[in-house]
Amino acid sequence: MAMMTCSRIFLCYSTPRSQFPTVISSPSHFLTPKKATYKSTKHITLNANGGNSRFMARVSSSSAAEFPTNIGDKLSDVTIFTASGQPVLFKDLWDQNEGVAVVAFLRHFGCFCCWELASALKEAKPKFDSAGVKLIAVGVGTPDRARILAERVPFPMDSLYADPERKAYDVLGLYYGLGRTFFNPASAKVFSRLDKVKKAMENYTIKATPDDTSSVLQQGGMFVFKGKQLLYARKDEGTGDHAPLDDIFDVCCKTPVA
Repeated sequence: MAMMTCSRIFLCYSTPRSQFPTVISSPSHFLTPKKATYKSTKHITLNANGGNSRFMARVSSSSAAEFPTNIGDKLSDVTIFTASGQPVLFKDLWDQNEGVAVVAFLRHFGCFCCWELASALKEAKPKFDSAGVKLIAVGVGTPDRARILAERVPFPMDSLYADPERKAYDVLGLYYGLGRTFFNPASAKVFSRLDKVKKAMENYTIKATPDDTSSVLQQGGMFVFKGKQLLYARKDEGTGDHAPLDDIFDVCCKTPVA
């Protein structure tokens, strides 16, 4: 991830010297890949560094209509792993007839923005549980890396799954690449949540990062299913560009739960 302010970029990598993002020099404006396109739906303005810097970022979100109607079927036979290391099919994660499930795709288990999202999901889980909605988090990496996040955030292991080969991510067409990870304007939104990021990182360790370094270029997303029917879909435009959980809960509340 790249978050730029004045002449600095905050990278979503930690160094052995510090568990907080490394700061390096860079131009003072957002850089975007030449071939990247964004469908703007609204603009947001964020303040950082005590209000001394302002950021204008175009943000957009996907909709369920952009996915094939049989996306639930395509996803159902994808094999991922429980945090304890057992293989499991996606179709076995929730009731495929009438069950309502929220599936949050993290980037990778060593991404500090994903620790923040995991913390938010953990706090919101009782509310979703009470509404009869199953809350599921999937991350890129092996089960042992998933357990690091589960133990240190902490996060319930029975709701956490690992997709080391990014199979589900590929089926859903979630964004991937250097530009999305480091130079997407949507990543600036994390500036409004730096206090939450810092709190989530209290027990952070870089050891949760996958050995496969190409995995750190993967972006996540948020999806709501009723059975196999996709009700809501949002791809993260950049690192830390997460769907608001209040919006996700509203979608679930409008959906009758069996």
